Amino acid sequence: MRRPGASGGAPQSRVALKPKAAAFAQCLIRWQRLHGRRDLPWQNTRDPYRIWLSEVMLQQTQVATVIPYYQRFLERFADVRSLAGADLEEVLALWSGLGYYSRARNLQSAARQVVARGGFPDTREELELLRGVGRSTAAAIAVFAAGKREAILDGNVKRVLARHFAIEGFPGDAAVAQRLWLLAESLLPASGIESYTQALMDLGATVCTRSRPRCHDCPLKASCLALAENRIAALPGRRVRKPLPRKETAMPILLHGDRVLLVRRPETGIWGGLLCLPEFSDLAQALQLSPARYGCEIDSHRLLAPLAHGFTHYSLTIHAAVCRVRGVRPHAAESGAIWLPLASALKASIPAPVRTLLRGL
Repeated sequence: MRRPGASGGAPQSRVALKPKAAAFAQCLIRWQRLHGRRDLPWQNTRDPYRIWLSEVMLQQTQVATVIPYYQRFLERFADVRSLAGADLEEVLALWSGLGYYSRARNLQSAARQVVARGGFPDTREELELLRGVGRSTAAAIAVFAAGKREAILDGNVKRVLARHFAIEGFPGDAAVAQRLWLLAESLLPASGIESYTQALMDLGATVCTRSRPRCHDCPLKASCLALAENRIAALPGRRVRKPLPRKETAMPILLHGDRVLLVRRPETGIWGGLLCLPEFSDLAQALQLSPARYGCEIDSHRLLAPLAHGFTHYSLTIHAAVCRVRGVRPHAAESGAIWLPLASALKASIPAPVRTLLRGL
C-alpha cells in the first residue's frame, strides 16, 4: 500500500481502524472505476476461454510479460477446441520463454476436459476440477466469466489483506492461508463483484507492491493497520530463505551445416517436455561422449562465455561450446535426438537460455 511511517501521530487502535466489510469493498469498487486497469486484452469479455487463458498465464508471471504471449496464443488458438486439438509441441513452442512449462501441458489437458464435457463449467467448484486450476484461479474465472460471488487470494491479494489487517505470519503457511481465506470471504460485496475483484488485483499490482508501495495513492490508507503501525515493510511475513543453491551444467551446441542437434527432455522436471541442447556434467565429458551418443564426429569446438540463468529454487550456470561436426549418422543418435535447421530450432519449444545461446550464433 504505502510507504512506512506516512501517517504521523500516534497509531490508532485496531478496533477503530478495522472497517466494516461493506465499506472496505465499496471503497475499492469506487477506486477501481476511477483508477483501475480497464484496457487489458482479457478484460471486457465474458468469454471463459479468454479469461481462463489469462488467469493461467498470470500465475507466477507479471502482466507486461503475459500480454504478448496471450495475444500470440489467441492468434493461433482462437477457442478452446482449437487448443484441445493442437499438437503439444506447438503449444509448448508458443509458451517457450514464459516459464513454468507444466502450465502449458496442463492448459491443453484442461482444454480437452472442457471439450469433452461440452463447454466450460461456471462454478468455482467445477472449475477447480480442470488441470492446473486451483481455488483462487477458479474463483477468478467464475467471477469474471459468470459473475459468481467468489473470493480470490493470489499473491497480490494476500499482500493487500495481510498489510491492511496486520495479519502476522507467512501467507504460505497453512494456518495463515486459512485465516486469509476466511477474511477474503468475509469481505465480499453483495454486488459489484467483478469491479471489487479487479480492484484487489490492481491495488496489489500497482499500488500495494512488494517494494516501494505507493501508500499515498491507496484508497484504503485511512484504515490500513500496517501503515498506521509503520509496518508496511514487515508485512506480509516472509519465509526465511537460505541462499539459493548454485548448479552447473554443460551443453554442447552440435552444428552440422545449418542444423543443430536438440534432444527432447522428460515430461517431468525442469523444462519438462521441451527440446533442449544435450546436457553433460562438464564440457570434457560432452566432447568425449557426444560422438557415440549422437552419431557424429566433432571437427572443432569453441568455448562460449558461461551463461547464468535463475530458477525459483536455484541458480544455474551453463557452460556451452559450439561444436562443428561431420559424418552425421542420424539413425545412430539416441532416441529423442533430432537435427533441426537453426531457424526452425529457434521457433521450436526450447527453454529461454537455449534460445539465448542459439541466437548468439
